[in-house]
Amino acid sequence: MTSKLILIKNGNVIDGTGQPSYKSDILISEDKIIEIGKFNKLNDVDIIQADGLSVTPGFIDIHSHSDFTLLIDPRAVSSISQGVTTEIIGNCGYGCNPIQNPLLAKEAIYGFRNDFTIDWSDMNGYLERLEKNNPSVNVVPLVPNGQLRLSTVGLDMRPATTDELSKMKKLLIEGLEQGGHGFSTGLEYSTEIGASEEEITDLCKICSKFDGIYSTHTRNRDEKALIAIEEAIHTAYNSNVKLQISHLTPRSGEKDLNKALNIVDDALKNGLDIAFDMHTRFFGTTYLKVILPTWALQGGKNALVKRLKNKNERSKIKSHKNILSNLGDWDRIVLLDNTELKDLSRKSIAAIAKEKSIDPFDCALDIILDHIEQLDTLMVILHTYSENLLSSTYKHPKCSVGSDATALAPDGLLGASTFHGAYTWASWFYRRMVRELKIFTPEEAIWKLSGLAAKRLNLNNLGVIKKGAQADLAIFDSKEFGEKGTTFQPNKIAKGMIHVLVNGKFAMRNGILKDERAGKVIRKN
Repeated sequence: MTSKLILIKNGNVIDGTGQPSYKSDILISEDKIIEIGKFNKLNDVDIIQADGLSVTPGFIDIHSHSDFTLLIDPRAVSSISQGVTTEIIGNCGYGCNPIQNPLLAKEAIYGFRNDFTIDWSDMNGYLERLEKNNPSVNVVPLVPNGQLRLSTVGLDMRPATTDELSKMKKLLIEGLEQGGHGFSTGLEYSTEIGASEEEITDLCKICSKFDGIYSTHTRNRDEKALIAIEEAIHTAYNSNVKLQISHLTPRSGEKDLNKALNIVDDALKNGLDIAFDMHTRFFGTTYLKVILPTWALQGGKNALVKRLKNKNERSKIKSHKNILSNLGDWDRIVLLDNTELKDLSRKSIAAIAKEKSIDPFDCALDIILDHIEQLDTLMVILHTYSENLLSSTYKHPKCSVGSDATALAPDGLLGASTFHGAYTWASWFYRRMVRELKIFTPEEAIWKLSGLAAKRLNLNNLGVIKKGAQADLAIFDSKEFGEKGTTFQPNKIAKGMIHVLVNGKFAMRNGILKDERAGKVIRKN
């Protein structure tokens, strides 16, 4: 029995190509757009009146970290409520495969729950597990380097040996053969900080042979941001790989942004296939535990407690360069809301240290020590960006927009989870950049949110409204679409989204989320 045809009637179609919008109807059969035009005499059709509404391709989150949260709650409420229908996962070297040592794997998985059992080892096993969950969104996987290293090098902060690199190559090939669209690194994180440029280049050569994309969170985005960008470009030249730089904007601010963009432009002129993406918040978020070197985590929480209490061991830990200490200003690092930190939440590390009359780094370590059971949930905000800095980045023609967050839900198993940007990234971008600042036309913004990412990943039938394309659509009130979430109350569903279709099924209808989850895992080839 075939499904009833769906007719989107009289919408303002913004097709995801950047071309001018137009008024039209869209006819959908099963999971495809079958016709675009005007239809007056159709029988047995489910009609959606879209008068006065924008009809666009479903948005594509080019930088998602929903690898694990989609296993916990596949509804992806934060994404669907913003019109997001596809997520690129496995970014920043974080993800759920390959896994050779389940005890270590959580070190490169965002949002991992200790009560969850990992019952797979490779990309195929993970994707099959995800498919059984019937996610609401389409999922496009990358192979994360953090898990490659945890599966071979372990927690050691050093370059891989010849034998270890050989094993990493084998695992990468396996992941790409099983559907990975590319390879990612998070060279700033403890699981990968020891990786050499040479070993990354060797892995990228494999990625290139599979026509995959290399997505990299560069090694140092503070005082050495420009050097890190140049390293990524050098790696791409030497491996002939397609390069995607994650959140390119240097944390050092505007003084380095133009230099970073010039480096990208020079690489483009020299024939490199390079692009980048940026999130939509004025700050970064990460776990407080990133101040710890990987060796300090060996042996579990009890061993860590002993090290933090030992003066010499603590001194060694403090000498470790990390994302937080590299900022050089503990006033810019603020603890997120946490039920276990009622008196400390929303305070900067510097302010807490001043109250206690201790060194800020010691203060951060003491917080970890005093709340060791919350090691995997303590998160901080890094105040690093300005609106001007972000908008200048977005303007570059090679800049896509992504969440840099996990798909969440305000209720259920993820109800207490927070990840800034989850509920706000696309809705903020449209409200602020289009409607208020008018930096982009609606057509330009939708291209940034859909078509550009689809083109970058060679997702030919996604991110665009055309005959034969997947019926992934966002239908919204362009005068109302915007975020409700705030810095300290981020878990609020966006407003203005009316209907969302994923593969021809309603994920949202008349502003109400539906339980028909029609997302697909999209394997390469």
